[in-house]
Amino acid sequence: MNWQGWAEIALTLGLAVLLGWPIGVYMARVWEGRSTWLDPVLRPVERLFYAASGVDPTKGQGWMAYLGALLAFNAAGFFLLYLILRAQGLLPLNPMHFAGMSPHLAFNTAISFVTNTNWQSYSGESTLSNLSQMSGLTVQNFVSAASGIAVAAALARAFAANRGETLGNFWADLTRTTLYILLPISVVFAIVLVASGVPQTLMAHIDAHTLEGAKQGISVGPVASQEIIKQLGTNGGGFFGANSAHPFENPNAWSNLIEEIAMNAVGFGCVIAFGRVAMAGREARALVIAMVVLLVGASAAIYASETRVTPALLHAGVAAAPNMEGKEVRFGAPSTAVWTAMTTGASDGGVNGALESFTPLGGGTAMFMIKLGEILPGGVGSGLYGIVVMAIISVFVAGLMVGRTPEYLGKKIEAREVKYAVLATLILPVTILGFAAVSAVSPIALKSVSATGPHGLTEMLYAYASAVGNNGSAFGGLNANTPWWDTTLGIAMALGRFAYIVPVMAMAGALAAKPKLQPTAGTLPTHGLQFIGLLIGLILILGGLQYFPPLALGPIVEHFQMLSAVSH
Repeated sequence: MNWQGWAEIALTLGLAVLLGWPIGVYMARVWEGRSTWLDPVLRPVERLFYAASGVDPTKGQGWMAYLGALLAFNAAGFFLLYLILRAQGLLPLNPMHFAGMSPHLAFNTAISFVTNTNWQSYSGESTLSNLSQMSGLTVQNFVSAASGIAVAAALARAFAANRGETLGNFWADLTRTTLYILLPISVVFAIVLVASGVPQTLMAHIDAHTLEGAKQGISVGPVASQEIIKQLGTNGGGFFGANSAHPFENPNAWSNLIEEIAMNAVGFGCVIAFGRVAMAGREARALVIAMVVLLVGASAAIYASETRVTPALLHAGVAAAPNMEGKEVRFGAPSTAVWTAMTTGASDGGVNGALESFTPLGGGTAMFMIKLGEILPGGVGSGLYGIVVMAIISVFVAGLMVGRTPEYLGKKIEAREVKYAVLATLILPVTILGFAAVSAVSPIALKSVSATGPHGLTEMLYAYASAVGNNGSAFGGLNANTPWWDTTLGIAMALGRFAYIVPVMAMAGALAAKPKLQPTAGTLPTHGLQFIGLLIGLILILGGLQYFPPLALGPIVEHFQMLSAVSH
C-alpha cells in the first residue's frame, strides 16, 4: 500500500461521480420526455420505431401493464437469443465455423444476458461467432441495461406523482434510453477504445509469427463495440473469456481508466436523474454519498488485504512479497481493488483479475458486496431502485424508533410498501442460500467443484450470490458448464432480476397512487448525515445476515485456517 494507490482509488471513484452528475441531468430530461440536443437526429428515428411497432408513447401504463410489457419484452429477448445460440452453426458471420451451443449452455447464456448478469460458462473467442456476439450478446447488453433504467425511471415518476395512476410507458422508456443515452455514449467511447488499440473487425483472427518461428492465430473481432456497452451497462460478458484482463479488451492505462469510470458513471447518473424527476435533489445526494462510502470501504479492504504478504507463505519462506498472481499486474493492485469493488457492488462490468487468487478476506469482501444486494451504482437502474428499497425500510424502522411519521420524498410509507420492500430483499438470501445448500449436498453438483472444504463451499456460495445479484463473476475452481450448474444458475439469475423487479413495481404503483405531501415538523429528514448513517448501517446488517450463517462462513474459515497454519 502507498499514497499513490489510495490516490488512484480516490481519483477513479471521484471521476465516476463527477461524470455521473451531467449524465444524470441529461437522463432526467430523457425520462421526462423533454427536448435534448440530439433531437434533430434521433427524434425521427424514435418516431419510426413507434410507428413500426404500433406504440403510442403518450399513453401511460399502470404498474401491472408496465411490468407486463417489461416481462414480455425480456421473455421474447430470451427466446430469440436462445435460438441464435443454438443455431449458430447454421447462421452467417461465423468465420471460425463454431457449432451451436448445447441446450443447457444456451439456456444459461441467454438468461445471463437478458438479466444483465452476463455470467460466462464459456470462453467467447472460442465459442461464439461474430453474429452471436453482435446480434445476440451486444443487443442484449443494450436492452437489458435499458430495462433496468426504465424501472428506475418508473420509480422516480411514482414519487413525483400526486395521486397519479400511471408510471409512464415502458416501450417509450426502453426506446428513449437506448437511443438517447446508451447508444450515443457507446458510439463515442467505442471510437476512443479503437484509438486505444481495441480491435473492431469482422475478421476471425490475425496470424502472428513467434520468436521461435511458429505461426500463431490470434483471435480478433468486433470487440470495441461490445466492450463499451459492456462497461456502460455494467454487463460483463466480454468478447474474450478473460474479459477486461485481456489486452485486446483493455490495452493500456487510459482504456483501463475509461472502462472503470464507465462502469459506474451511468449508475450514479440514474441516482441524480431520480432526484431531479422526484424533486428530491438533497435526498439523491444522500444516496450518492451512501453508495460512495460503501465503495470506498470495499476498495480499501480489498487493497489492504491484497497488498499484504500471505501469512502462511511468509511463514513457510516461500514468499516475501505480496501475491500478485490473479491481479491485473499491468495496472497494479489499486486498480484491481477499485475495479473489484465497483463490479461486485452489483452487476458485473467484466473481471479485471482472478478471484480464486485473492486472499480469503479479499475474496470475502467481494462476496460480501454482492450479498448487500443491488444497491450500488454498478447496476444501472437496479442500483437505484435497490437502494431506494433500503431507504424505504430505513425510513419505516427509524420512524417507529423515534415516533416520527414514516415518509420518504413526500410519500407516506405504510405497511403495504414495507411488505413489498421486505419481499424484494428476501428474494436474494432465500435464493442464494437455498441453491447453495442443495448444491453442497448434491453429488452431481459437487463433481464440478475442484476444491474441497471451506474454499469449495466459497466457490459454490459465490457462484449463486453472483448469479442472484446479477453480477456474473466467479471463482475459477468451479466448472459451471454442466447441466446442473447451467440450469440452476440460470434460474437463480432470473429470480434475482425479475422476481426482485415485481415487488419493486408493485411498490411503485402503490406510491404513485398516494398524495404528494409537504414535509412537516414530524417528518423524518432523509437527506442528512444521520439518515445516511442509518441507511449504510441497515444495508450492512442485511448483508451480514446473509453472509454470516454457517453456510456462508467459507472465507472466514479459510482465513483462520491460514492463521492456524502460521501458528503451527
